Amino acid sequence: MQQGQPSRTALGAARARAFHQTEDAPHIFADPLAVTIAGAATAAVASTERPDDDGIPAEARLFLAMRHRFAEDALAKAAGGIRQVVVLGAGLDTFAYRNPYPDLTVFEVDHPATQAWKRDRLADAGIAVPAELRFVPVDFETGTLAEGLAAVGFSRTEPAFFLWLGVVQYLTPDAVEATLRYIVEHGAAAQVVFDYSEPPSALPAPHQPMVEALAQVMERLGEPWLSLFTVDDITAKLQTIGFDEIEDLDWRQMIARYAPDSPAADLVGGHVLRAAHTGHVEVLAP
Repeated sequence: MQQGQPSRTALGAARARAFHQTEDAPHIFADPLAVTIAGAATAAVASTERPDDDGIPAEARLFLAMRHRFAEDALAKAAGGIRQVVVLGAGLDTFAYRNPYPDLTVFEVDHPATQAWKRDRLADAGIAVPAELRFVPVDFETGTLAEGLAAVGFSRTEPAFFLWLGVVQYLTPDAVEATLRYIVEHGAAAQVVFDYSEPPSALPAPHQPMVEALAQVMERLGEPWLSLFTVDDITAKLQTIGFDEIEDLDWRQMIARYAPDSPAADLVGGHVLRAAHTGHVEVLAP
């Protein structure tokens, strides 16, 4: 990853979301800003690739669409009872700029240089920054998530929803656990949606060589997979930390919910998961 720019995976995910809007069937996840932000980002890195197609396999693109649909469906169900949502490792995510909930403040967390680069791309694309958005620049080598959020008015005594997509497998296990503990220690009720992948050893034998080869590619690109979990491992971790409710969908369950007619096969053992807890203090009335 080049300093001050999104990772190749973040840029690829943005292009995949854009391609999904115009080419994929079934159309699972609506993002009217996807093509615009992907185009601005592609132009800024002087890429010769089409902004709406980076060669991502259709199965991987389908997974990206399903994870976003799952996350934003869960947020829609929670929206009446929360006023703050945190987008962790925001990258080129566009939720904050199409947020349909007028009482919801969005906190975008990312590395300061990467966040500054994104803000320039938003300006290039003519995408307005809404008043309900708070940028949270956090350099984890010198600061913490708690400090960054506190500095921009995030309340630990009001319910919150955390979006954490496309990030977990690139973090160390200690960093994953630290973030989950921050969320579960939130004073009021909180939910988090994140995606994760299983280790090759947990997958069917025919899929293991392909996943191992993909992992080697990511390592060569400087974005190695550092945290992979079996279902039992992530469930035990969440329960031990203190989450009260866990909803975990594997590929088969996601396909059944969002694309029942699709013949697409699982490539990397991807899951999307929602974990929630009821809070630890009484929330003060507004």
